[in-house]
Amino acid sequence: MDDPQKVKEVALTSIRTSQSPAELEGYVIQYTGRQGVVTQGLRGLGSLPAAERPAAGAAWNAVKEAIAQASEDKRAEFHSSGLAAQLAERADATLPAMPAAQGRIHPISQTIDEIIAIFGEMGFVVAEGPHIEDDFYNFTALNIPPEHPARQEHDTFYLPERADGSRLVLRTHTSPVQVRTMLKQKPPIRIIVPGRTFRCDHDATHSPMFHQVEGLVIDRTTHMGHLKGCLIEFCRAFFDVDDLPVRFRPSYFPFTEPSAEVDIGCSREGGELKIGAGGSWLEILGSGMVHPQVLRNCGIDPDEYQGFAFGMGIERVAMLKYGIPDLRTMYDSDIRWLRHYGFVPLDIPSPVRGAL
Repeated sequence: MDDPQKVKEVALTSIRTSQSPAELEGYVIQYTGRQGVVTQGLRGLGSLPAAERPAAGAAWNAVKEAIAQASEDKRAEFHSSGLAAQLAERADATLPAMPAAQGRIHPISQTIDEIIAIFGEMGFVVAEGPHIEDDFYNFTALNIPPEHPARQEHDTFYLPERADGSRLVLRTHTSPVQVRTMLKQKPPIRIIVPGRTFRCDHDATHSPMFHQVEGLVIDRTTHMGHLKGCLIEFCRAFFDVDDLPVRFRPSYFPFTEPSAEVDIGCSREGGELKIGAGGSWLEILGSGMVHPQVLRNCGIDPDEYQGFAFGMGIERVAMLKYGIPDLRTMYDSDIRWLRHYGFVPLDIPSPVRGAL
């Protein structure tokens, strides 16, 4: 049987001078593995005289413990040196950058930015308001009668009834922001209101949640001619067609009088829609002079002030301008769709065609 002391000296020397973790583990197995030298020494204790066994067993166990401690110390040394080497690494600035996927701006966000830019050149400022509204701001102040279909639950999202019997509503248009602005700000007023709206509708051209932008001008001198000039210039700037035909058709809205639908010229030859000159017309927004009763509801004297308002669906004009056939795909969160219809950030030409 080998001498435990000699085995200890050789084993500790081998462990302490090992050059790699793999070499270290090889020495550990050689001495303390199932067939290792120390293991064999412990197994051979049974062949010794009974009087010698306790001393020999203690000697081999001391060797085993010394090898275990030395191996742990060496593992810690390898770990420290490896960490130090990693910390000492330097980045090579001459290497090419890692390829990264480029993000895209969603067509709705792009369209909102374009609309704000165009009306901003005309002196409009952006106004915002809450998505959950009181009946007064969403309906009553806008001269919408109690029996109007828009107040019915098949068209509008209502919240649970409150203690006083009233119910809040998810705003069905951004017009409540016009009311809030008129109540807290004295004329002159010139705002546009982009934002989310909610209605009970869902198909290829409608969504329960969609976006609108509305405009409001209130002062002493504004008239229908200003409304027409403003919207004609907007349509031509947004669709980037200098001679885009625009027409106004008489219509009805509870909150404007007179009211008008706005159509733009288009062509449908060969089953393809093309914005511009052609034999067809396409309705894109509603407008009109603010109803005197709406002004009264907002604390503005209609004998002293007048103005105009308009509104359009942002998804609708985005679909027309960018050839998107189905509104529902805008909310599918499909990265392939966004790569196709999205816009590269910081590389988008301005839609404004000069001073308006």
